[in-house]
Amino acid sequence: MEQQAIVIALVGILGIGAQWVAWRTGWPAIVLMLAAGFTAGPFLGIIDPHEAFGDMLEPMISIGVALILFEGGLSLDFRELRKFGGGVWRLVVFGVPLGWLFGSLAGYYVAGLVWPVAILFAGILVVTGPTVVIPLLRQSNVQQRPAALLKWESIVNDPFGALCAVIAYEYFRYVGEGATMFEIVPPLLIAAGVSGLIGYAAAAMVAWAFPRGFVPEFLKVPVLLVVVIGTFVLCNLIEHEAGLVAVTVMGIALANMHVASLRSIHPFKQNIAVLLVSGIFILLSASLDFDQLRQFEWQFGAFLLALLFVVRPATVLLSLLFSEVPWNERLFLAWIAPRGIVLVAISGLFALRLSDLGYGDGSILIGLSFAVVVATIVAHGFTVNLVARWLKVKGESRPGLLIVGATPWTIALAKLMQSLKTPIMVVDANWARLKPARAAGIPTYHGEILNEATEHHLDLAPFQVLIAATDNEAYNTLVCSEFAPEIGTDSVYQLGEGAGGGGGEEEDHRKIPASLRGRALFASGFGVADVHQRQMDGWVFRRTKLSDQFDIEDAREVLPEAANMLLLLRPNGQMRFFTHAATPEPQAGDTVVSFSPPGKKQAEDAGETRKPGKGAPVPQPT
Repeated sequence: MEQQAIVIALVGILGIGAQWVAWRTGWPAIVLMLAAGFTAGPFLGIIDPHEAFGDMLEPMISIGVALILFEGGLSLDFRELRKFGGGVWRLVVFGVPLGWLFGSLAGYYVAGLVWPVAILFAGILVVTGPTVVIPLLRQSNVQQRPAALLKWESIVNDPFGALCAVIAYEYFRYVGEGATMFEIVPPLLIAAGVSGLIGYAAAAMVAWAFPRGFVPEFLKVPVLLVVVIGTFVLCNLIEHEAGLVAVTVMGIALANMHVASLRSIHPFKQNIAVLLVSGIFILLSASLDFDQLRQFEWQFGAFLLALLFVVRPATVLLSLLFSEVPWNERLFLAWIAPRGIVLVAISGLFALRLSDLGYGDGSILIGLSFAVVVATIVAHGFTVNLVARWLKVKGESRPGLLIVGATPWTIALAKLMQSLKTPIMVVDANWARLKPARAAGIPTYHGEILNEATEHHLDLAPFQVLIAATDNEAYNTLVCSEFAPEIGTDSVYQLGEGAGGGGGEEEDHRKIPASLRGRALFASGFGVADVHQRQMDGWVFRRTKLSDQFDIEDAREVLPEAANMLLLLRPNGQMRFFTHAATPEPQAGDTVVSFSPPGKKQAEDAGETRKPGKGAPVPQPT
């Protein structure tokens, strides 16, 4: 019991620690998790999952994979298919059989596997998996269409890959008894169809019960987790791995039933997915042993090269032939196909079963599947940004600023930030208010930011900072609280309560609790009414470049005395705001953005108080 507790703690520390290091360094998280698990497992011998958990290890990993697939299904909205559906269906309908065929040929002729093992392993290889694709997309900031195609393919193809392996296994299991393909495949497809219906029924039950108050708020997450696990286990009793079909269908169905009461659990289910991905990667990589690695032969290295440079490109390019997907995006999709948890978990399961059937190559699948995972994760994880940039499918590389509310103040801020090469988007539900922004050439979005449909019409991925600055401070608070889980609580801002009140007569005596608000812009606590009044009085935004010879104190000297620092813009585009709670550390090369009255200091601006050897650049207004 104590050993198991230690292993669980170490798995958590290594998994989340690897994710944190990836966040700090920009390295692929999945590569670091594999390295951490391998180091703690076969290399140092600190963790031995098989010894710690025994027969419980396989069902633990299977249920974890099911929850990950369900969480991935919740992110698939059919409205995306209106724009990208042609490519998605091609990658599923044509991509799965083509990938299975080419993988089988490579397994037999290149890796030297016997036909039954090659065919079964190729079926598993059609999966990519959200556990590796979604972290890769989060890291690389790819454009919307290729990112959507990779995400849909990874989630939808996962259960299909498992079914391909089941079909191959059942065929080779019964073919010696005189069974034909027509006697084996239809029952399996029927079982998959029944599992899909069970998954849909489970989603419909949740969608009916939650909004009607049959489940209290504090039980919604536990009930949903129990329903997902129960559905998975039930369908696995019908047919091996059919539970993956059921939970994927359940997730997609629930996502498209638009159950409003599920919005509150999204942050929790995302956290669960991060924990499960981290834990399962550590456990699987720690489970590998050197005996399996010693079975690796030169043909397997050639097989990995064939998988990367022949099987995947041929599958994608043939599947998307004559489609509307541009060639640069097709080539990007043809390269990116990392394999992950599902491949290793299913390979380990069928390796034992194939060995029991007398196919000696079956035991090789465990080491080979890990080799595929490591090769694809390293190859794609370290090259995704380079290839995306080369093929021109890279999204905005500089962090973007999303401004909610088109007012003279926000439009002036947007103009300045746009001149500093920061990606900008101004969102407002009032078309007339957006007119000055459009006239200034600022990108705009006409719509309600809180509308669920907005996330499917507006790509929010490029925007790492949000400022809510409409005339209604309560609405600004609502926007900040809604987007804080997605963007980060330290990256959503609104104006302060201000000396003159934040949003009208009612709010003067009914202040919004600080715990609900976004971070307050300006250390002075300027509110909506404050900045609007100063805007009318002629205040402007100014930018001042810092250097080794001209620091923040010099910048304060040349700015008007009443000027308020708003933010520091780093050379890489990162924004750091001056608030009442935090003051960023200025560095040479940063640009200070301030909000200040018209005019400048007189004698000081002329350089009378300037430090020896220092120049005093004039702050540039908008």
